[in-house]
Amino acid sequence: MQSQAQSQTPRIIVVTHGQANDPFWSVVKNGVTAAAKETGVQVDYRAPETFDMVAMSQLIDAAVNQSPAGLVVSIADPSALSASIKKAVAAGIPVISMNSGSDVSKSLGALLHVGQDEYVAGKAGGAKLKELGGKVGLCVNQEVGNVALDLRCKGFTDGFGGKVTVVPVSNDPTDVRAKVKAALQANADVDTIMCLGAATAGEPSLAAVKDVGKVGKINVGTFDMSAGFLKSISAGEAAFAIDQQQYLQGYLPVVFLANYAKYGLIPASDVASGPNLITKEKAAQVVDLSAKGIR
Repeated sequence: MQSQAQSQTPRIIVVTHGQANDPFWSVVKNGVTAAAKETGVQVDYRAPETFDMVAMSQLIDAAVNQSPAGLVVSIADPSALSASIKKAVAAGIPVISMNSGSDVSKSLGALLHVGQDEYVAGKAGGAKLKELGGKVGLCVNQEVGNVALDLRCKGFTDGFGGKVTVVPVSNDPTDVRAKVKAALQANADVDTIMCLGAATAGEPSLAAVKDVGKVGKINVGTFDMSAGFLKSISAGEAAFAIDQQQYLQGYLPVVFLANYAKYGLIPASDVASGPNLITKEKAAQVVDLSAKGIR
């Protein structure tokens, strides 16, 4: 365990791949902030401005050079980030991975992982959409190359069992809406859409479904949540959202590392924060919390 003088306030650095314009990561950051306040530790939250693994590895290297009491990382691309994470472990810095990288976390030397198994979550969502009668689907991916999101699409495809086309998009809602609309116009048989982010891909995809006049005829599910998408679920315009409780992904690693720095205490195994399917019956309960940046 990284030693710090008892009189010093432990410093924890959080480095994620989350882009500044993605509402999902603002919820993660809210969890980080709350944990820092409750535990009394100093926490720095850092992320590249775009999905940039070179920039992220540099942020991790810079964090290691500052010798924090703990480091929290998301592992969106193990091949690009492994060397930097191993450097942290070799320097004696306790590392917890979160959000992505559950499959490689232990092998890189992390103490544990907080998140959900993305393939398993995708498969559960695919099975649900198959149960709803889906046969031809789209998987709307706003970060192709992000291993976690690619696993979501693969899980969805395997659970769905029908024909699936991946639609690569950006984080720009206008771009997402236009590309999904084009995909729907190109194939009238599409009856299912799985989105890999609620605000980034889910809401614009729902708008595209409305554009082509197929609300109620195409089942739309999404990973993660936003107040807007939850309202669409409540209104019967969308099928469900897969909640991975990202607030906990920011909150718990900071709490764990704070206790590790102070007392040498750490959980013995990974913590599964999801998946949890939010359907019409549950959606209304979490709309307010989503608007507050907690769900």
